[in-house]
Amino acid sequence: MGPVVRVAVPERSIVHDLRAVKIVLHRELIRYGRDRMRMVSGLVQPVLWLLVMGTGLSNLMTAGGGGAAGSHVDLKTFIFPGVCAMTVMFTAMFSAGSIVWDREFGFLREMLVAPVSRSSIVVGKCIGGATVATLQGAVILALAGLAGVPYDPVLLLELLGLMFLGAFALTGFGVMMAARIQSMQSFFGLMQMAMMPMMFLSGALYPLAGLPVWLTVLTRFNPLTYAVDPLRQAVFSHLSLTPELRRTFDPGVTWWGWRVPVGLEIVLVLLIGLVLMGVAIIEFRRSE
Repeated sequence: MGPVVRVAVPERSIVHDLRAVKIVLHRELIRYGRDRMRMVSGLVQPVLWLLVMGTGLSNLMTAGGGGAAGSHVDLKTFIFPGVCAMTVMFTAMFSAGSIVWDREFGFLREMLVAPVSRSSIVVGKCIGGATVATLQGAVILALAGLAGVPYDPVLLLELLGLMFLGAFALTGFGVMMAARIQSMQSFFGLMQMAMMPMMFLSGALYPLAGLPVWLTVLTRFNPLTYAVDPLRQAVFSHLSLTPELRRTFDPGVTWWGWRVPVGLEIVLVLLIGLVLMGVAIIEFRRSE
């Protein structure tokens, strides 16, 4: 009988978990950097919304007295914050979908049997997905001038921070969905079913004021609404607009007539992201 070989598995610790978060985040960045087609395809739809739809419908805007030219508010300027939110939404959800891909090829099982907590894997995935989505959104910010949005450094930093926060919540939502899904086809079908209503009910493409009651209720229960509105308020605060135009195109989100402060919206998005990430952690602890 040969000698007995003892294999020592290191005990789990916070240091190992933090290293696992870093490794998962690094892997997400490497995958994003090597996938040029993903970068390009992720920009096609937002650019179409911004430049094609925005330009085509700008003539329908009849409000007067705003902007540098003093004539009207360009539709491209109005939808620019919504396009930023849509960009990070699609990228964040696709990033979360890579979990299903890893499951199909067996890589996820190797990650789950590593001597680190499964929560660290989920946290790394959420932060990595949010970082990748923010990088994708930064490309849209480079087009701000085409939408009549000033290249103000403070504004750009605000938008980047808000996009990261929204991307974190959306990645948490995607990871939660991907925790139990076994095939990419099922994930993409469920993703489309979730993303399209979220996009159209967020106020990304139209003001939230003056809507029918049933539509108003749906928009208030949509988490993406509270990610889009701070982006729009940040953009419009750097434009020269009359109070009438500001109320028309930047009405904000109201609860029974009370306008929700931006700070509360940011806290809501953060809490939603943390709750969704927590649910995803529970799902991963039950899976595999």
